[in-house]
Amino acid sequence: MMREFEIERQFNIKIENIKPNRGVYLLKTDQGTKCLKKINYGTQKLLFVYGAKEHLIQNGFPNVDKYCLNVDGSPYAIINEDIYTLSQWIDGKECDFKNKEHLVKAAKSLACMHIASKGYEPPENSKLKTDLGRWPNLIEKRVRSMDKMRDMGRKKSVKSKFDLNYMKTVEFYKDLGKRALNVILESNYMELCKSAEEEKSFCHHDFTYHNIIIDEKDEINVIDFDYCKREIRTYDISAFIIKVLKRLDWNIDFAKLIIDSYNEISPLKVEEYRVLFGFLLFPQRFWRLANRYYYSEVNWPLNTFNNKMEELISEQEKYINFINKFNEIYIEDQNKSI
Repeated sequence: MMREFEIERQFNIKIENIKPNRGVYLLKTDQGTKCLKKINYGTQKLLFVYGAKEHLIQNGFPNVDKYCLNVDGSPYAIINEDIYTLSQWIDGKECDFKNKEHLVKAAKSLACMHIASKGYEPPENSKLKTDLGRWPNLIEKRVRSMDKMRDMGRKKSVKSKFDLNYMKTVEFYKDLGKRALNVILESNYMELCKSAEEEKSFCHHDFTYHNIIIDEKDEINVIDFDYCKREIRTYDISAFIIKVLKRLDWNIDFAKLIIDSYNEISPLKVEEYRVLFGFLLFPQRFWRLANRYYYSEVNWPLNTFNNKMEELISEQEKYINFINKFNEIYIEDQNKSI
């Protein structure tokens, strides 16, 4: 446990109560309720994140978990070489992805956040975080790594259920990955990256239910910007759609609801739909699960890995159905109308 008096000294607060809460600490202090978090990246990246939140606040998007500054004016404390941040604790309930009203609000809030992100100049001593222009290369690498992981499974003398399921389905997901790559290569991806670079916008990169808090005023708050970086906005939209739809049997109506709500605030351009489609096609969840398993990135019990794998396999048909409908509505129809 970190030394509490050091937190008090560096942030100039008095801690009355401290309790762990989902990987962070909930602090009752003489200056209200705060969130204390140990971060696993360096101070230069943190300054990028800090600057991004401050930029949103200044640009009319104040509903974020603003960082508190330490006595030297920095947004962190260093204790025994560990880096901690202190931010406002935002009370409220997590976004319910099965609640249409919540989804509409969240999608509109995402659009407002993207608008407010424009013109962000990171602090001079920060490390620029960006994925602009990287996706074709990333997708290609990830598709290739699926073969490597299959070979790792094949070489095992005793194969787990996960290995067997992986080998049985890897071709299906590799094909999706290749299709995603082709869609992105044939799209205006590079031009969209160029204009995001010019407008200096960024994405949240982890826009999911536990980072979308609805407060007592019924307003949306977006928290936990640890992964934010320069990126085209369709990445955030696609990740949000995937996180919602995997819980709702890949029902296209919810994707439409999200896109329509987003468009009410900040309409997507015709050429953005193709990139969005590419992101929706890439089997990120499959790749990530396998990567965690074969490279021991997390210490889950074996059956947890296999349950997640079997969940993915069981939704294949619904997912493909969704992809085909999305293609019909947003890609083919738009080509006809151009």
